[in-house]
Amino acid sequence: MRTIIAAALVIGFVQVQSANAAETATCAPVSEEQVAKLFDRWNASLATLNPQEVAKNYSADSVLLATLANKPRLTQEERIDYFKHFLEKSPQGHIDSRTIKTGCNWAVDTGTYTFTMKDGSKVPARYTYTYEFKGGNWLITSHHSSMMPEK
Repeated sequence: MRTIIAAALVIGFVQVQSANAAETATCAPVSEEQVAKLFDRWNASLATLNPQEVAKNYSADSVLLATLANKPRLTQEERIDYFKHFLEKSPQGHIDSRTIKTGCNWAVDTGTYTFTMKDGSKVPARYTYTYEFKGGNWLITSHHSSMMPEK
């Protein structure tokens, strides 16, 4: 019986703490259109051909699972290294389809896109970007991109 009472008290405490945290959270307003523009910001940074500019879109603890690499990129240095080589192809992305979901200080943009390279080749891929509002900015917290498995 004491175990049941103790468990009930712990669960009650956790629920009160969660409710208090939710009440004090400040949520940055964001619309689907604003989230779509975060991809445009990322795509524009590709056009600079500067890997450091692209990496500025990512949070320090972001995970990049890139289209043309097997290795997860977990640090800014690793992401810069990936984009250094990817940008040699002068890629430009175009969204083909997307679904956007938003919440308190987070957003998810997932769908399909096609990259056009400077040689005219095209790479269709599927993607997921997760974003978090950190330090006054919307940053990519994870980015997964993979080529289409069916031809």
